[in-house]
Amino acid sequence: MKAVPAKARIALKNILFATDFSPAADAAAPFAIQIARSYGAKVCGVHVNALNDYAAVAPEAWTVMVEASEKEAKEQIQRLNEQLNSVEHEVVIGQGNITETITNLIKEREIDLVVVGTRGRTKLGKALLGSVAEQILRQAPCPVLTVGPHVTMELPREPGSIENWQTGELVSPSEVVDSKMRKLRQLVPPGAELWCQPGCCVEQGAPAEKILTVANRLQADLIVLGARPAKGLAMHLDMGTVHKVVSQATCPVLTVRG
Repeated sequence: MKAVPAKARIALKNILFATDFSPAADAAAPFAIQIARSYGAKVCGVHVNALNDYAAVAPEAWTVMVEASEKEAKEQIQRLNEQLNSVEHEVVIGQGNITETITNLIKEREIDLVVVGTRGRTKLGKALLGSVAEQILRQAPCPVLTVGPHVTMELPREPGSIENWQTGELVSPSEVVDSKMRKLRQLVPPGAELWCQPGCCVEQGAPAEKILTVANRLQADLIVLGARPAKGLAMHLDMGTVHKVVSQATCPVLTVRG
């Protein structure tokens, strides 16, 4: 999903689907497949195994470990091929650092979009994406589509349009609301009304709660969060907000870093 002129439609050529073969990852696979079909894109299915610790076992056992790893890799390749067989795809089974492998593949394969499944929440109520999904969100140079544990929506067969809707009750001063509404409307590309019905809304409150409330009210098919690096790992939308939205949203969440 490279930067394109405002009047151009988004083009996706290469999608990376990261999986650990967990139920969360399996739930994300159909989204990668449907998006690939809609845009005529190729999917790169990726799984990364941990490196074997040969120092922990006797040398005579190394051959057995190598054979077991090769057998496991073949089974993983077969599983990914079966999962992605309805679209053009390739399968990559790596070893070592997961985030480093995915980051390198994004560059090597010129990936436009990463699709990854996420887990639930901790008993303390804090969002838990899983360390790998979180690192991808923080570091990926391309947009990342996360599919959380509460996503139960059925995929549309064709890309949908944005429905127009009325702004709800606003508690901000009218001049602040007017200013923010102007900024929102400026984000809509020229000509967008030719293929969808753009709508704008300004609300006041905790970002994550408001985002989820509005998304549920609209029965949204997708939430898009803009995030830009600030200092260190700080984001325009802090990771606490991103975590909560991704973990609780009933639709996929697309995170785009500026």
